[in-house]
Amino acid sequence: MSDLENQTQTEAPKKRPYNLREKKEKNAAYRTLIRPELADELYDKILQIIVVQKKYRDRDYSAKQLAKELETNTRYLSAVINSRFGMNYSCLLNEYRIKEAMHLLTDKRYADKNVEEISTMVGFANRQSFYASFYKNVGETPNSYRKKHADKR
Repeated sequence: MSDLENQTQTEAPKKRPYNLREKKEKNAAYRTLIRPELADELYDKILQIIVVQKKYRDRDYSAKQLAKELETNTRYLSAVINSRFGMNYSCLLNEYRIKEAMHLLTDKRYADKNVEEISTMVGFANRQSFYASFYKNVGETPNSYRKKHADKR
């Protein structure tokens, strides 16, 4: 065996923080069956509901509820979210939650709020899911993000 092969076998796979896994691309056949006009219409409506109405803040707002509001089924909704946003429903909500959390963590008006209070304000059900999602999207913990941006003021 070469030195490179020995080194590769002895190294354990790198452990990722917060139990994050690598994203795997899936190629679901039903995604190609979506009518583009309808998908575009649903895309706009999803943005209106999730982003403009800030439904992402509601920790109990499910894909089933969104599908009901849009008068479609969850499978079709999921296909549109996957094809148009490039992520699943949970990741979509978490992305907007994290964007708002980043703003709140650096806003002086919320300096008295701790990280857990901010995570609740943006719609996370628990501290662990907030930290995992924040780290996945930003690459650092909420506390280190807040400290880094507090130093810049």
